[in-house]
Amino acid sequence: MTFAHRAVPIALAAVLIDAIGFGIVLPVLPALIVELTGQSVAAAARTGGWLLIVFALAHFFAAPVLGNLGDRFGRRPVLLAAMIIFAVDYMLMAFAPTIAWLFAGRLIAGIAGAVYGPANAVLADVTPAERRGATFGLMGAAFGMGFIIGPAIGGLLSDLGPRAPFMVAAALAAINATWIAIWLPETLKVESRRAFDWRRANPLGAFRPLLGLTGALPLIAVAFIWQVAHQVYPSTWAFYAELALDWDSRAIGWSLAASGVTMVVAQVFVTGRAIAALGEVRTLMIGMIVGGLVYSGYAFAREGWQVYALIAVGALQAMAYPSLNALLSRMVDASNQGALQGGMASIASIAAIIGPLGLTQTLASGAERGFPGAAFLLAAALTLIAVLIVARFLIRHPVASGPVA
Repeated sequence: MTFAHRAVPIALAAVLIDAIGFGIVLPVLPALIVELTGQSVAAAARTGGWLLIVFALAHFFAAPVLGNLGDRFGRRPVLLAAMIIFAVDYMLMAFAPTIAWLFAGRLIAGIAGAVYGPANAVLADVTPAERRGATFGLMGAAFGMGFIIGPAIGGLLSDLGPRAPFMVAAALAAINATWIAIWLPETLKVESRRAFDWRRANPLGAFRPLLGLTGALPLIAVAFIWQVAHQVYPSTWAFYAELALDWDSRAIGWSLAASGVTMVVAQVFVTGRAIAALGEVRTLMIGMIVGGLVYSGYAFAREGWQVYALIAVGALQAMAYPSLNALLSRMVDASNQGALQGGMASIASIAAIIGPLGLTQTLASGAERGFPGAAFLLAAALTLIAVLIVARFLIRHPVASGPVA
């Protein structure tokens, strides 16, 4: 594939490194927490949840700040600083002597990881308006690939100890920082820059426009509930796999990579065709119902083949969120599309804070009582609530749910 501007692959690499850095540590996180705290795996799940919450909180508040800094000082210094911080931070976590150091590392990683705004801005700066949609799609692909590559690498490196993946993540970030320093041109013209404004950097401001979308509020609530439930994967999978299946870090890494591959395949080859044939509403309902059933299956799965069968079937749940987003976009006029998408991004950030808190505590409590699948039952219950809201909403407010013309 050829790129119209040399800045495009560098910006995509920044997002790829961020996703790899997040995914690479998931397979070894239980072992590292146990090593640093002496806790049982079940208790370590609670600590792991707080680590994810710290990361998500830092990311939530840092994202608009980095975006506004990019508008003030240019994209290149922000991306370069983020990658340098990433490299130093992952090396810090690799040698963390206490759990407090690991918390500090995840806090810093959450701040540096908020590079999507500046990276997207680079793409917007160098891509003609008529081609931006396709180029932005590459950003989602970069994140998806990172979440496939990261856990696979993390699992393979686990034989070298739970700290080895952090060292590799640091090296990748350092390589990307060097690439940015040498090859990335500044894409924001000096005359287009504006003064930094803290009011624009307020992350809570993104929710305000959603309050005016009264007709879409039930589906926005569904988006939030669905994403909270979906946090069961990044927040509990490694702990669940060790407790319920007795898997080691390598097996956990391969299962996460397999899940990422099936999700990407479903998004690329199934979702669009399903929406075209069935419409957004039916595709959304199918995706959520499959998700709820798969969550229930994981709750009681105790054999590896059962889990991989569920991973294969569960790929269809990847249809849910794109269908919901498309349905919402059809309910909102053109002048509110930006507000909708900004608000949806903020909802995702809040879900990444609330989800790990409830789900990891549920997993730990269930595991201590001999039922390590408890978090997946909670996710299934949340999904059922979302399905009922969609059904009730559509009875009261019929919308176009047939095939897309």
